[in-house]
Amino acid sequence: MNKRISGFSKLNKAGKIKWIVKTFFKDPENVMNELMSYWHSNEAEQKIFDGFSENTISNFMLPYGVAPNFMINNKVYAVPMVIEESSVVAAASSAAKYWADRGGFRAEILGTRKIGQLHFKWSGNALKLRSRLDDIKEYLMSEVGDITKNMDKRGGGIREIELIDFTSKLDQYYQLRVSFETCDSMGANFINSVLEQFGQSLQQFVIQDETFQGEEKDLEIIMAILSNFTPQCMVRVTAECPIKELGNFPGGMEDETFARKFYEAIQIAHIDSYRATTHNKGIFNGIDAVVLATGNDFRAIEACGHTYASKDGQYRSLSHCKIDDGVFKFWMDLPLAVGTVGGLTSLHPIAKRSLELLGNPGAEELMMIIAATGLAQNFAAVRSLVTTGIQQGHMKMHLMNIINSLNATNQEEKQLVAYFENEAVSFSAVRNQLDAIRTSSNANNKAN
Repeated sequence: MNKRISGFSKLNKAGKIKWIVKTFFKDPENVMNELMSYWHSNEAEQKIFDGFSENTISNFMLPYGVAPNFMINNKVYAVPMVIEESSVVAAASSAAKYWADRGGFRAEILGTRKIGQLHFKWSGNALKLRSRLDDIKEYLMSEVGDITKNMDKRGGGIREIELIDFTSKLDQYYQLRVSFETCDSMGANFINSVLEQFGQSLQQFVIQDETFQGEEKDLEIIMAILSNFTPQCMVRVTAECPIKELGNFPGGMEDETFARKFYEAIQIAHIDSYRATTHNKGIFNGIDAVVLATGNDFRAIEACGHTYASKDGQYRSLSHCKIDDGVFKFWMDLPLAVGTVGGLTSLHPIAKRSLELLGNPGAEELMMIIAATGLAQNFAAVRSLVTTGIQQGHMKMHLMNIINSLNATNQEEKQLVAYFENEAVSFSAVRNQLDAIRTSSNANNKAN
């Protein structure tokens, strides 16, 4: 069967789904019914979901959970988290409660500027370009007034324009690096609109300005686009307490031993990129879950965070730990560009509920909430690693997934949950115990 198609995007939704199920599935009617069963019952809401993407045929479900007891700057939150891994929500909740009992998390905004770039080639006289830079900036600003006026009224807008010379690395290549304040919006569309107008206006300036007479063809605009690396849009989150207040840990581990092993685990993630990758993935388990729940772009945030983790030439831990004069301190500086107005935050019904759950925060407050969740997740993971090991708690949380995959009945589920209350969980162990339960049940049935 030919699995290629022309004009797929022009088909209506019913046409798309019919072609998909008939072309790729052995049981098209049942598959079609299943995919349609995930459509929102409210037609208007489904239309909104369909508008988020392209060629949509169904909705993909992810669990929406809540991690309570997050105390951040003396304010308590119940944090929404969208993620398919139950151990993440459980770990974040556990760490939130742990630190709430010790004063909670402290968070502060270190900066909120975002970056955009106009990339271009200039084969003309470089000195002329630099000599006219102030006039170029003034002209560009005047040309984007209609685009920036609303953002300017809210206290945002363009903050700085720099000319960056990259000709030593790529022949004739320059860029205008522009910094922006976008207030409570993430600002991607705003930034890109400004930059694209800058590209047109720069060409117009070169054509009109007497200094560049005859050099119009020396300018070539390559592209205009925001950067998802935002090292000037930063949040810091900290958790600290005296070592003597850390408490007791599994296996009788004392607070001093825990603090030392925890510190060493963080140091390992700073010197070994193999460990740092998994370490930071754990941080983003918490971050991404809140970013998704609030309708923000987790892909951009991840890309930015991983770039920042490599800022000195080696990929390292995003979190830090220090023990000083009997005080345990755990913290993280994180570049984090999010919004609470515009985009999915204003359209997605659950994203709007998430923001309401958090008290309708502005972008800066949301940055602090997200960062605290990432740090809490990291604390919980490293705490497990240096005490019981990661698998004990991790596999306990996956017990229900294993039980469901083995098609256990309700009665078998109850027996398995009771059995593994004090037993190590693994797929083979659950399967073997289920076999034993069924063998025993069959024997009893025959006896009766």
